[in-house]
Amino acid sequence: MTDRTVLIDGVRVPRFLYGTAWKEDKTQQLTELALQQGFRGIDTANQRRHYHEAAIGEAIKAAIARGVVKREELFLQTKFTFQGGQDHRLPYDPSAPITKQVEQSFASSLLHLGTDIIDSFVLHGPTQRIGLMKADWEAWRAMEAIHDSRRARLLGVSNVSLEQLQELCKGARVRPRFVQNRCYAVRGWDRGVREFCAANGVVYQGFSLLTANLNELIRSEVVRIAERHSVDFAQVVFRFALDVGMIVLTGTTNADHMRTDLDVFNLRLEPEEIALIEQIATPRQ
Repeated sequence: MTDRTVLIDGVRVPRFLYGTAWKEDKTQQLTELALQQGFRGIDTANQRRHYHEAAIGEAIKAAIARGVVKREELFLQTKFTFQGGQDHRLPYDPSAPITKQVEQSFASSLLHLGTDIIDSFVLHGPTQRIGLMKADWEAWRAMEAIHDSRRARLLGVSNVSLEQLQELCKGARVRPRFVQNRCYAVRGWDRGVREFCAANGVVYQGFSLLTANLNELIRSEVVRIAERHSVDFAQVVFRFALDVGMIVLTGTTNADHMRTDLDVFNLRLEPEEIALIEQIATPRQ
């Protein structure tokens, strides 16, 4: 797959997203930098504990004003986060019903990002690690209503197990088009979830591809692949992720790395190299 974007329900989605978590007072500067280097997909969340969504809006506003990008060229993805994942800086009334919290969070995101449409609205993880609870379904129904209103083009879910994803897809009226998970080599690169996604019209977004896999990525097999192609191991793993059907997230703070990350669209791995990386670590049972 060589295309830099994929078309999902009429929405042009970049296959490489810039992740904005944990950047605090550097969020605006780094988001502007990412846009300047060529990123056209921005991932955030209305979760002040880990994201500064309003600063992303300022970065977008500045980039548009300077002619770096147009709003219609951007893919903006944000998330609703339950109170358990927030700190005291809540984007909604914690005493309100979940459905109202979702609506309040979404309205706040629109203001933060300076837009009237969110390209992808994601449930930032179920309330518990096993199963879906009443609150999860209430949140999803509220998200479906926002999708119905055409204020969110696509819906997704993050930090989800295979069983939770199967349950959600079975009971959802508007099914998720994205799953965004942390992706571990020692867990087979989340193979079970990826296979379900591929079979059910869901697109997998992988994050922490580097930080979660440093021990695997410095192994001699990966180093040899990188040397063979005159690239670094980050480019190898990102190209692998694209080749197995993922949308890739990176949160690099380095302009050179931003450019080299996007250069992976010019890299070609051999089928046997892709297979080797797929099996680079023994999956845990």
